[in-house]
Amino acid sequence: MHWQIILWIAGVILALAWSSRVVEAMLGMPHVADIAKPYWDIHLSPAEQPRVSIIVPARNEEESIRATLAALLVLEYSNYEIIAVNDRSTEATGRIMDEVRQQQHGVETASVVNPFVSPLVNVPFSPASAGANGSVGHARLQIIHILDLPAGWLGKTHAMWRAAAAATGDWLLFTDADVLFKPDALRRAIAYAETDRADHVVLFPRMIMKQAGERMMIAFFQALFVFGHRPWKVANPKARDHMGVGAFNMVRRSAYEAIGGYEALRMEVLDDMKLGKVIKNAGFRQRCVFGEDLISLRWAKGAFGIVNNLTKNFYAVLSFQWWRTVATIVALGFLNLGPFLGVLVAHGWARVPYAVALFSMFAIYYGMSRRSAIPPYYFFLHPASTTLFIYTLAKSMYHALSNDGIVWRGTRYPLDELKKGLV
Repeated sequence: MHWQIILWIAGVILALAWSSRVVEAMLGMPHVADIAKPYWDIHLSPAEQPRVSIIVPARNEEESIRATLAALLVLEYSNYEIIAVNDRSTEATGRIMDEVRQQQHGVETASVVNPFVSPLVNVPFSPASAGANGSVGHARLQIIHILDLPAGWLGKTHAMWRAAAAATGDWLLFTDADVLFKPDALRRAIAYAETDRADHVVLFPRMIMKQAGERMMIAFFQALFVFGHRPWKVANPKARDHMGVGAFNMVRRSAYEAIGGYEALRMEVLDDMKLGKVIKNAGFRQRCVFGEDLISLRWAKGAFGIVNNLTKNFYAVLSFQWWRTVATIVALGFLNLGPFLGVLVAHGWARVPYAVALFSMFAIYYGMSRRSAIPPYYFFLHPASTTLFIYTLAKSMYHALSNDGIVWRGTRYPLDELKKGLV
């Protein structure tokens, strides 16, 4: 009898947790704009277009960088520049960047030399050397080659800071080297941002998935995303919910400078989410939007590809604190495995709250399937994806503690420096 009471209480907690999120999502999700809709198919005249600087940091991205830059060079928008940063790549990334620039602008244009933006060499950087307006030249695509990483910086945050200091745009759009843009993506995003007077716009990407394991893990992340991050709350200035996505973080330059830019985030592993956090906390207008396949990327190859990609991140999510990681593992197991186990173990009416939790979880899978290419029946693999997720958390903590730091793209960052740099 004692265990049945415990099972009943646990079931009620799970039912309330999952069902409340479903109700919130049903009421809130319709308020998240979808800029792929015809309403946002707005063509601003060249005189109305604010200047946009698209910043693409890349380290060892030879497989994707050519396609990414090629797509960015044919956007349906006239007033923009692309600043691609080759961050100490050890393969062909830098050479491919230069080739794309030469193909686009011709050899003469590609050889224009700037004091701190050069297709050939790395030189000491000083924002003051850019001149009053920070100009990096007149070509659409500019390349920065970084050969050395200063102390006290992560490679990616340093690359984005360098590019932002060289940018001339009213808006700064930070994206990744494996993201593919449709021609109208920027035009629609700017139309939305200016209409809604936003300071920071996050556009969710469409995930390209080719294996069942990828769909299983991404479906799990979508469910957890709805449960934990509540995108419909981001626009509410009174809510603590915030958002940042590495594939598309578009920030008004005045807001970026007011928060201290990436210099304030120099040792943040979760730079995209933390950028969103400091922008929201500073009182700026933050918006997240859907866009179908306006931007897309393949995050990883297979389920264990996703696990490997996240190994560096997860311990940082929990502020590099082992006790928080252990507590999170226990909480995630209870929240995500509890409904499945409870239906099997409980008897009689005690099964009802677990069934409610499972139905609510399935409802989230169904709702997210309408915005992605993942069928709702991947809900039945939720226990497997939860187990892999917990394994990733434990692996991330183990690697960070055993190495006394993290290794990211071939560079080791000591744990004590990462802790000091947390925002």
